[in-house]
Amino acid sequence: MVNGIGYGGYSAYSAYAGWNHGMSGASSTGRPEEDLSNAQMRNLKRTGAIECETCKNRRYQDGSNEADVSFKSPGHITPQASAARVMAHEQEHIANAYEKAEKGDGKVVAANVKLMTAVCPECGRSYVAGGETNTMIKYNESNPYGRAAKAQDAVKMIGQRIDYAA
Repeated sequence: MVNGIGYGGYSAYSAYAGWNHGMSGASSTGRPEEDLSNAQMRNLKRTGAIECETCKNRRYQDGSNEADVSFKSPGHITPQASAARVMAHEQEHIANAYEKAEKGDGKVVAANVKLMTAVCPECGRSYVAGGETNTMIKYNESNPYGRAAKAQDAVKMIGQRIDYAA
């Protein structure tokens, strides 16, 4: 599972690329963003002409207990690449489930990935904010090793889905 941390995540193009392309009210001296309306600033940030600080500071980190997947330490993903990178990360979890099932004489009967999207409050860009993978493995219970693998999985699951509000 990958979750976004903070509010940022876009890599910036050059800070003012495409700056003098028909923007009225912009001066050619000093800091150009001082002469722009909020709507003009938001549009420049959305197109990447001006760097969005929120997107720049967004970090992603895996929240699972699998040690061999990406994003175990916080990492930056651009909004443009967020869907592909998060989906690739979630596919690592699915590959691990197939490997685990193969080792324990089991079969993956379901593997689902859910991607969550969000909109940056500063620039208004849509991005994939995180993902969640759910897999279901069925073990061959006629084999004593399959029964043991199922019992071990059950022990790991106890307490992972607790609703403290109830």
